[in-house]
Amino acid sequence: MSDIVVFGAGGRAGRAVTAEARGRGYGVTAVVRDPARYPDLRADGVTVVPGDVTDRGSVGAVAAGHAGAVHAVSPYSGPEQGFDALDPAFFVKAADALLDGLAEAGVGRLVAVGLGANLLGADGRPVMDDPLAFPPEIRPFALAHTAGLHRLRERGEGRVDWVMLTPAGHLEHGGDRTGRYHVGGERLPGGDREPWLSYADLAVALVDEIERPVRHRTRVSVFNFREKEG
Repeated sequence: MSDIVVFGAGGRAGRAVTAEARGRGYGVTAVVRDPARYPDLRADGVTVVPGDVTDRGSVGAVAAGHAGAVHAVSPYSGPEQGFDALDPAFFVKAADALLDGLAEAGVGRLVAVGLGANLLGADGRPVMDDPLAFPPEIRPFALAHTAGLHRLRERGEGRVDWVMLTPAGHLEHGGDRTGRYHVGGERLPGGDREPWLSYADLAVALVDEIERPVRHRTRVSVFNFREKEG
């Protein structure tokens, strides 16, 4: 069984993917900017290495020999961080570096974590365009993430087969792993039930798409349902 390389392994999604992949018997190369900040990532079957997801040479060097790659990097941790250090082109640079670096390394599969803010709401507008549904102060990050999705689509039929899985609804830290999830399209799921997803089940979906690729060069939403309160 070949290894998986996880860019952004120190974040919540990256940690969940690493755990899911290890649970299935994959070795994981966990890529972070500074391994010294993540001593807890080191475990049996996990190799922690430095890398830069926006540098094609770095991507190619750490990815060679792997069965697939997961892009779970985020330069933004929350509103308290502010946007002074946010590069609006970050996700575009990452898309280019991943597509080029993985191709040079002979890695043909990329699975990326998307952002629900650019899914369409009930009114047909992106969620990030509705100030009642999405905090305006986070909009710069949502725009940067959306630009990265556009770049993946613009690059079209390259050597790397990519897919972006976008959590629809609340993404819950510490939620249970059910091993189940629904796959949708560009719209938030409607109806009487609330869409949500645990990081653990997001990881199930991400590793599934490396293990058994079903969706190709597209973005889909992933979610589970629970009854709405009240």
